[in-house]
Amino acid sequence: MKHIICAMVENHFGVLARVSSLFSARGFNIDSLAVGETEDPSVSRMTIVVTGDDKILEQIMKQLNKVVDVIKVNDLTEEETIDRELVLAKVNATSSTRPDVIQIVNTFRAKIVDVCPKSLTIEVTGTESKVDAMLELLRPFGVKEVVRTGLISMARGSEAVKAGSKKSK
Repeated sequence: MKHIICAMVENHFGVLARVSSLFSARGFNIDSLAVGETEDPSVSRMTIVVTGDDKILEQIMKQLNKVVDVIKVNDLTEEETIDRELVLAKVNATSSTRPDVIQIVNTFRAKIVDVCPKSLTIEVTGTESKVDAMLELLRPFGVKEVVRTGLISMARGSEAVKAGSKKSK
């Protein structure tokens, strides 16, 4: 099962290395990792996607809470969330196939961000399933390159995940 973990961490040198080494040292694979500064410049938010059972999740949460630079850890897996991923995809597009590629791009409300004689570069933002569905439709044209940011996720509603005391949800 995929788990989405939100970790609020101190925004300084070496924190990402400490958190990622915690995973590798224990043999846990990170499916996706996105890190960025929050509304407070001294705090960064890590969205970590891992696959495993509840026992693995519990172990990860405990280990994350032990890292000095980690302020707060939340499991968003069971929460109602807003999830997004940004993807850039370079697709073969000849003069004869270009209209079909453009139609797929428009259907998914994606954008064409670069046009070359033999290819189009497409930007799409959305859920993992939306991105996967669009890429699947583009595959017959020849997907040359794909770059994915990884999932970012936020709980719905008015409550914000704020940096505070070290507690897991």
